[in-house]
Amino acid sequence: MLGALSRDRHGPKIFPRRLQLFALRLEHILIATFKFSGLVTQVGFAFLGTIMAGQALAQSDTAPTQKATQSDFSLQANVSLVSQYRVRGLMQTDNKPALQGGLDLTHSSGFYVGNWNSSITWLSDSDDRVSAPVEMDFYGGYTTKVWKDLSVDLGAIRYYYPGSFPSGYVSPDTTEVYAGVGYGPVSFKYSQSVTNLFGTPGSRNSQYYDLKGSFPTGLWGLTADAHVGYQRVRGLSDGSYTDWLLGVSKGWKNGLTVSLDYIGTNANRDVYTNSKGMYMGRSTALLSATERF
Repeated sequence: MLGALSRDRHGPKIFPRRLQLFALRLEHILIATFKFSGLVTQVGFAFLGTIMAGQALAQSDTAPTQKATQSDFSLQANVSLVSQYRVRGLMQTDNKPALQGGLDLTHSSGFYVGNWNSSITWLSDSDDRVSAPVEMDFYGGYTTKVWKDLSVDLGAIRYYYPGSFPSGYVSPDTTEVYAGVGYGPVSFKYSQSVTNLFGTPGSRNSQYYDLKGSFPTGLWGLTADAHVGYQRVRGLSDGSYTDWLLGVSKGWKNGLTVSLDYIGTNANRDVYTNSKGMYMGRSTALLSATERF
């Protein structure tokens, strides 16, 4: 399909090998990420093919003196396999592995948009009438450095859960706006929901505070990672809680990062125990492997 789209009326154009390999790997990522939910469509890949073919045609028609000019846009894909999926310390896949992947498009000005997806079970775990096996996140914002290592990040994110729900079920779809600041290896992010929070009635304007840091250890290329967060849930008695993370990670030049984390919360058991009797906030170790292209 991509080969067909890389031709014009004057004859075949040569698809640069690096772009061809990138497009092929990107297709594999998207297939792996969405296969379980049946969301792969020819329209999605036709759109991807059009983008890649357009880049190929633009490069082939550019004069040699202009080929070194770097695009203002950059596209990065990622795919992950995790031993289980947690959001703000809470179980999302009933202690089972999850497949994840996404795309990020950034501009040199600092603006960005992206999509990230994961397999989930927490909705069906809470109600067996629900069928919603995937989480899809769509986000966009602006980030820039304001002074030396000091940066700011402003944006919005939509958590979308396609599926089937019984009549009267409160939608878990959630929209948040966020503002973050980073200095060196430390960052702080404030998020506020402008809708109900993950299906909790009356929880609009709930807030999440996220403080984290990543520090090189100087030992075998390992990085020490730490996080503490506080989720304030409006409209839910005893629903607010603190979560934390301690871990180590290691990255390689080929784009692979492996991390091992220990995660815990003080979430109320009566509030955060699902219909299967599983406490969603219990402490656990989490192993993940992420490849970026």
